[in-house]
Amino acid sequence: MSKTAIVTGGARGIGQAIAVALAGQGFDIVVADIAAEADETLELCKKEEVKARFVRCDVSSKKDRSVLVEKTMKEFGRIDFLVNNAGVSVKERKDLLETDEDSYDRVMNINLKGPFFLTKLVAKQILEQVREHPDRTPMIVNIASLTSYASAISMGEYCLSKTGVSMMTKLFADRLAADGIFVYEIRPGIVKTDMTKTVREKYDQFIGEGGLPIPRWGFPDDIARAVAGLAAGHFLYSTGQVINVDGGFHLRRL
Repeated sequence: MSKTAIVTGGARGIGQAIAVALAGQGFDIVVADIAAEADETLELCKKEEVKARFVRCDVSSKKDRSVLVEKTMKEFGRIDFLVNNAGVSVKERKDLLETDEDSYDRVMNINLKGPFFLTKLVAKQILEQVREHPDRTPMIVNIASLTSYASAISMGEYCLSKTGVSMMTKLFADRLAADGIFVYEIRPGIVKTDMTKTVREKYDQFIGEGGLPIPRWGFPDDIARAVAGLAAGHFLYSTGQVINVDGGFHLRRL
């Protein structure tokens, strides 16, 4: 029986690249996304000769999270890999002192509350599996952000949500380590996706002026390769580890 991976936010961008990379390693794929469909991602995954299914899911919805896990188990009978990738930016960048509660609630519900409770559900399911199959090496990967540690005062709620994801990684890594479930975090930097389209000029200038040690934009495939490296099982004596995929932005330079 093939391993199965759930990738949230897998219909496009970073999530799509991750889903395809995992399919390339032989994982059957469940694409969970709030989008109406994920046909392109499914077709790209199926080219790797694996099964791929789409489940429409709003990760901020308790009902949708339960349905996602139920459908995955019904279709594939197991969950081996969860990638918490789904997330949103702020609708409008504002001065920190102008942050409104509706925006705060929306971002925190999707970026932090949803992944936290989805991970709880999936972890309980995986715990049942590893008791019967202790040879398996299930994993959970959280996609955080350089804003887990870098202040961006025009999008404070986003920074808080990703900082929360970083602590979530530590908490689940600590809780699940003894059960053989590995938890990791990827921190993307400035990645060329739809989410960064509105600030393309700003970041072009930042990179052009030497803001990144590796002087280029990141791409979804950069993130996907990091996830694939974890999935390949090269880090089985590590958990709670943070992998910065940010062109070296996390370095402190004079």
